[in-house]
Amino acid sequence: MTSKTFSLGADLTVNRLGFGAMRLAMGTFDGPPRAPQSGIAVLRRAVELGVNHIDTAGFYGRGAVRANELIRTALAPYRDDLMIATKVGPLRGPNGVPSEQATPDQLRGLVEAELRSLALDRLDLVYLRVGGMTGPGGESIAERFAVLAGLRAEGLIRHLGVSNVDTAQFAEARAIAPVAAVQNRHTGDPGLLAECEEAGAAYVPYFPLGGGRGPLDAERLGKVAARRGATTAQVAIALLLATSPSVLAIPGTGSLDHLEENLAANDVGLSDEDLSDLRGEPGGC
Repeated sequence: MTSKTFSLGADLTVNRLGFGAMRLAMGTFDGPPRAPQSGIAVLRRAVELGVNHIDTAGFYGRGAVRANELIRTALAPYRDDLMIATKVGPLRGPNGVPSEQATPDQLRGLVEAELRSLALDRLDLVYLRVGGMTGPGGESIAERFAVLAGLRAEGLIRHLGVSNVDTAQFAEARAIAPVAAVQNRHTGDPGLLAECEEAGAAYVPYFPLGGGRGPLDAERLGKVAARRGATTAQVAIALLLATSPSVLAIPGTGSLDHLEENLAANDVGLSDEDLSDLRGEPGGC
């Protein structure tokens, strides 16, 4: 049976099914902000249900509602076993969308802002988020990652990660400092996942309900969901976790009902037949 926990950086044990905070402040990317009390209730319930890995960022927000402030209000003082991961790199453009990238000189200020907004003395995991919403661009990340490595040496950061990177950028970062996690959109890149496994790094797909190998056929999800007495979202999360013991899932929501549905995916066991059906392998549907 695949373990439900992962040792991140060899010293932080986290449950492989965590929570992504992006949706706390907004229901849709272009919709109005959610009521803050809704996000606070979701966060408190998530921790009650065993979540000890929350993924956030200072640029997660809509209007005056910000994910980091909700996390601080809901959960501080934090439990000793709670790991909060965050990201720096993107900057908001004139339209409020995080469409620009920070220069190396701006990264310290962004890290210090994360510390203040989360009311922490040290950040457990900080990703250098590269590029925009498209795939990895291939540019050098060495200068920016070296700044974060320096902040880690100062004690402001416990572990480092990289996000939206290719295998060359992952190797570039690892040559500077240990990389505990990679956060990419899940595109079924077996090469990068294999390198994470070999390095002992977590692989943390964002937009995890895209499924374990990219978008899945609704018919396949529905077939297995009916067989298992589960929802299609639960089967998609279970498939993601079945991809590799190095994969951590961080489905996000601002709804208590959806939160409980997502976290119940931990109890969905997928058989070899289910996995074949979901992946469209010979012998599957």
